[in-house]
Amino acid sequence: MSGRDLFCQPRRFGRGAALTLVFAGVLVAGAATGSFPDTAQGGHSGRKAASGPARSAPRHEDVREAAARAMADGKSPMEAAERAVSRSGDRWGAVYSEDEYQEFQEALDGQYTGVGLWARREADGRIEVTRVQSGSPAADAGIRAGDRLRSVDGGAVDGRPVTEVVSLLRGDADDARAGTAVTLGLQRGTRAWTETLRRARLSTDSVTTCKLPGGVTVIRIAAFTKGSGGAVRAAVRQAPAGVVLDLRGNSGGLVTEAVDTASAFLDGGLVATYDVDGAQRALHARTGGDTARPLVALVDGGTMSAAEMLTGALQDRGRAVVIGSRTFGKGSIQMPTRLPDGSVAELTVGHYRTPSGHAVDGRGITPDLDAGPGALRRAETVLTGLGDPS
Repeated sequence: MSGRDLFCQPRRFGRGAALTLVFAGVLVAGAATGSFPDTAQGGHSGRKAASGPARSAPRHEDVREAAARAMADGKSPMEAAERAVSRSGDRWGAVYSEDEYQEFQEALDGQYTGVGLWARREADGRIEVTRVQSGSPAADAGIRAGDRLRSVDGGAVDGRPVTEVVSLLRGDADDARAGTAVTLGLQRGTRAWTETLRRARLSTDSVTTCKLPGGVTVIRIAAFTKGSGGAVRAAVRQAPAGVVLDLRGNSGGLVTEAVDTASAFLDGGLVATYDVDGAQRALHARTGGDTARPLVALVDGGTMSAAEMLTGALQDRGRAVVIGSRTFGKGSIQMPTRLPDGSVAELTVGHYRTPSGHAVDGRGITPDLDAGPGALRRAETVLTGLGDPS
């Protein structure tokens, strides 16, 4: 498992809930920003996930009433709302403080507070830096990919989940702002040292590209933040040959950007259908996308939500060969509501399906070809077989 300090681990979660990254299951982030027609404004992330499917999703008014009663009694409205959501069994229902929700919205806008590094946990439990963002505090301090992260503010991190390490780097427990200090214990070979960094407001680079020796262009989308679709379309226009769309570990984002990305490869047509409180709606790609260039999509168990929606559209429409392992299976839709104390509750209101009618929630998407660590090599081979557009 890997992560970066763009992602925020939730601090509060319902009883028995599994921790998820802030982007986990962000299909309905688009609904929150107006990308779904006839829906309310707001935002979304999968902050907490309870085990099992929802028994009966709570109504927004019920959660608001629970929060209002608690506030009138001098108790915590947010905790009351969390209990109401937890009792419902809504797997993706979530409650956020006002600050957390603002932070999430900023992340979707392509901004975050952190030190600018990616990390993963090795098989032996060690935390290794996998990438450092150019111009970030981590880069300015000379931290490099391959360095071992031993501690954060004096606390050992070996064996801890990456999400917890990321939370420490961001200072989530203290609502740390830009300019606050965090001390890292690092090791490179036999050299061990500590480095004190100051967190900064950084811009995400959720879309990155590289060209393989054979001319294949790899477009990796870490998350669907603002501008991701445009960046993908620009990369496709510059690609000399086939494209690998790497969606591994992409846990969601703005659905508008996922649809915009689909439009880079489709000439209009259906991307997904979805329902909100029983009303059926559809999302369509724009016309004029590149439909000739060979395309492979790479996915894995960390491919979620809006990334699954995109994968399903490309697969069902016969536009891409999907390679990797079964995706996560997050296909439900959440809508936000503001609570009396300014916190926000998000509750499941519906589900989406791929163009062929495949329900993703709890099932995921099965790739056309299974592949593990050698997925990229297999993608190159497949692209060679597909040939270049004439």
